[in-house]
Amino acid sequence: MSPKEPVPTVWEGLPVVDSARMRALDFDATARFSIPAAALMENAGRAVARETVAFLKGKGIEPASAKVVVCCGRGANGGDGLVAARHLRQEGVGVLVFLCPAKKDSGYPELVRGVLASAAKAGVEVRPAGPEAGLSAALAACDAALDALLGTGSSGKPAGAIHHMLSEINKAKKPVVAVDVPTGLHPDTGYHSGAYLTAELTLTLGLPKKGLLAAHAKPFVGTLKILDIGYPAELVQELLPR
Repeated sequence: MSPKEPVPTVWEGLPVVDSARMRALDFDATARFSIPAAALMENAGRAVARETVAFLKGKGIEPASAKVVVCCGRGANGGDGLVAARHLRQEGVGVLVFLCPAKKDSGYPELVRGVLASAAKAGVEVRPAGPEAGLSAALAACDAALDALLGTGSSGKPAGAIHHMLSEINKAKKPVVAVDVPTGLHPDTGYHSGAYLTAELTLTLGLPKKGLLAAHAKPFVGTLKILDIGYPAELVQELLPR
């Protein structure tokens, strides 16, 4: 795709969507088809773990000897990362999670609290992200970083703990696998605001996002894979251009 080419409306047989359409799809999956948001998150994390293991094997690294640092935001993207961390551990991968601190006034969303408890129960080590958490040393020793900081619900320049983790990942220069969207890249436009991650592999959830297919976004997205996380085929068909 040259820089002047428009973003396609269909990619690999799937409708290309913006963040508003994805929010509507999530809502309809629950409201019309009674699919719990927790089930979609579990499916997403499991699929991310599977593809991350395949990514490592492609580099000649078997799960039993692999080390992955998972950097999680406080929202749904971070929840996907926590589920992925649990499944990676079950595959034998050495996993260490750094989790963005919750907002003081509201805490973590209910979904994130649930998957955080499940990760802890499964023996996943989760550290609150901060200057003394040891992120830099962990990244120096890892084989890959899983970026689950910000997803399609984010906009603007990453700040605070998110910006700190993003900066540490960039300094480490290790392969990055992005969950849904590389942090700092706008899901609708494919542009960034100056603070961003460059992924070697982007595992986008459910459907291809418009911004990821923009020609100028390619250097930040790397290889793009669409993961099936269980959206009903009927809903997906409704989004195809007529």
